[in-house]
Amino acid sequence: MPAPPENYDSTRHPDLVAWLTERQASFERWAHEAGGLDLFDFSNDSLDALEDRIRETFGEPEEITPHRRTPFIQGAVWYIGEVLCRRRGWVWQFVPDVEFGERPPFYGDTPHPVLLDTPCVGAPDAEPGEHWYPLNTLRRLLAEDDEFGDPVDERLVGIVEGEYDEDDDEE
Repeated sequence: MPAPPENYDSTRHPDLVAWLTERQASFERWAHEAGGLDLFDFSNDSLDALEDRIRETFGEPEEITPHRRTPFIQGAVWYIGEVLCRRRGWVWQFVPDVEFGERPPFYGDTPHPVLLDTPCVGAPDAEPGEHWYPLNTLRRLLAEDDEFGDPVDERLVGIVEGEYDEDDDEE
């Protein structure tokens, strides 16, 4: 996997642009299949409905990864990212791996990628590592405990609204 060129624009990666175009074009079909077009209006109620559907379909975080290229998960990733872009003024990006500086293939073939290979959202001037990966948000919904083994019970609305930001814990 090559490192990106010096002038790499993470918002203009050709695969990201194509993916966004496809996601926007298939949004109505995805919304209809996910519960109804009227339901998916980028509101908190729509996030609750999406979360319910995720929890009905998958039992644990590891089940999401092999399905990450299915239309349902692709639509869910786009939807969560779009909610964040609309609410926070963020932009879609495909960024190089923070640790290795490499840009993996966009949604690569491996079912368990070592490097993040999915689109993310973040502030237009976000520093490396300051991006939000909607696919990981889906996985996080299904987690029963955090990295310390403490139980978690997060809701998608709370995650998106920032109710669980680490900065809040420090105050």
